Amino acid sequence: MSELINNSENRKKKLKELILRLHKGDSEQEVRQELIQSLTNIPYGEVVEVEQELISEGLPEQEVLKLCDVHSAVLKGNIDLTTVKKIPDGHPVDVFIKENKELNQLCQSIEQSLMELVSSEAVDIPKLVLKLRGQFNALFDVDKHYQRKEYLLFPFLEKQGITGPPKVMWGKHDEIRELIKGSIELLQTEGISRDELIASSEIVLRPAIKGVMEMTTKEEEILFPMALDKLTEADWYEIHKQQLEIGFCLYDPPTKWKPSWVEGSELQELNKTAENIQLPTGSFSVEELLAILNTLPVDITFVDKNDKVKYFSQSPERIFQRNRAILNRDVRLCHPPASAHIVDKIIEDFKSGKASRAPFWINIGGNLIHIEYFALRNEKGEYLGVLEVSHNVSVYRKLEGEQRILSYSK
Repeated sequence: MSELINNSENRKKKLKELILRLHKGDSEQEVRQELIQSLTNIPYGEVVEVEQELISEGLPEQEVLKLCDVHSAVLKGNIDLTTVKKIPDGHPVDVFIKENKELNQLCQSIEQSLMELVSSEAVDIPKLVLKLRGQFNALFDVDKHYQRKEYLLFPFLEKQGITGPPKVMWGKHDEIRELIKGSIELLQTEGISRDELIASSEIVLRPAIKGVMEMTTKEEEILFPMALDKLTEADWYEIHKQQLEIGFCLYDPPTKWKPSWVEGSELQELNKTAENIQLPTGSFSVEELLAILNTLPVDITFVDKNDKVKYFSQSPERIFQRNRAILNRDVRLCHPPASAHIVDKIIEDFKSGKASRAPFWINIGGNLIHIEYFALRNEKGEYLGVLEVSHNVSVYRKLEGEQRILSYSK
């Protein structure tokens, strides 16, 4: 078998033969055994090339999509990753991998919840359903992970002539999205019984987490190593600059990656695209606007007309912690499931024009926190989104008399 080990063409021919055997229905176990015997440690690039060749030779993408999970399972642990390039902290691939770690941990937590379901007939079903709903709401954050691959990474691969594998992987993304959406819809069913939940978990819930976890393996064993070989540092920097527009998944990178040849700060780069923001009553530079928004003694969060979180301020007095993983996430999924119906009602009333403000106030740690939602509309009255403003008003409740003499607070 030495000729198979040393010859790339022979290796690919044998791998293609094994994948086609899976397509014909041969046992995964038998194919895996032959793979181990004849093709130990397959270079990751050859796996991609074989997928590309299968599509080029006429195997329909849908068939390759069906085979994707099967042949990935067979290949798992048999791919040679010894030559993978080192990944700097904060690099787009580093972010993807850190997100995968969070996704896998979340999937394991969901599996534990499902085990709890079957382990005891005395389990509190409403409480468990609420817990699962929150977990699957968080899992849908994977959509941003997939969008960054689809809209930022895949176009660069396609420029290198790698078109088949991205299409196949995109198809798997869509399958996983539908499974997660189906899981969330299922968990919103009123009065669902334990037996119904157990039966549904095998059809929808477990396939969803299995799909997410298997995708992390496909990315880390095949896609990312190959992409690191194919893309230039300039390509990766373009991806890095655009990734915040889509957002992160369950993880906010603490390190900002920047190649050594890039000059200036991130703020300077922003200023190149918008040196002056002109408004009807004046103008700002990006630096000035950022300073103003972060100096206001309130928390500001903006949700656009499509119900996606698009911005939050970073005041030193911020009351509710935010991280960039919430950007471009559906605002409903940013709240506990028990309060999601309130968010729905506010958005519905704002969009219909029934209301334009929704105030709340709560006590946190002895402080009175005033929270108000404002409908944003343009000059024509068209709905633009929601502005959430939170403010610790405790200090104002203590004011007495007047203060007319200059006095700085410490």
